[in-house]
Amino acid sequence: MFSIIAAIGKNHELGHKNQLIFRLKDDMKFFRETTNGHKVVMGHKTWDSLPGKLKNRTNIVVSRHEIPEADQTITDLQSYVNKNKDTDEEIFVIGGGTVYHQFLPYAKTLYLTEVDASNPAADTFFPEFHHDDYTCETIKAGTENELKYTINKYTRKD
Repeated sequence: MFSIIAAIGKNHELGHKNQLIFRLKDDMKFFRETTNGHKVVMGHKTWDSLPGKLKNRTNIVVSRHEIPEADQTITDLQSYVNKNKDTDEEIFVIGGGTVYHQFLPYAKTLYLTEVDASNPAADTFFPEFHHDDYTCETIKAGTENELKYTINKYTRKD
């Protein structure tokens, strides 16, 4: 089963120049704890933005070219989706915008840290989705660096 995890702004902003728009300690902690011990799937740009492999996770990169440092490279996305979409194992999709868009139709769960702010400099966005297709559970709400946020778990209705 695929799950998506991201922090987004009011206009679904994700990033600017291959960096996160919002860096919240609680969101980073939630990301680490939630994805720990799981497979994480990311695009090549997201991989390049990391300081190194994410520890205690299987790092999988979607790319046209083999990424030797990654644990696995996906060069045929549809084959990977078909092979893994019905597994009981939770596989986390961690970015970026294009990869979120590609996996959204297959994701059963969306873990979204929704920040009550916008950033006009954003150049990468989370795809639009129909909230009515999901049930929403609030995991945590708070304020950090004068930014209000809510960590929500959206589960696709079957």
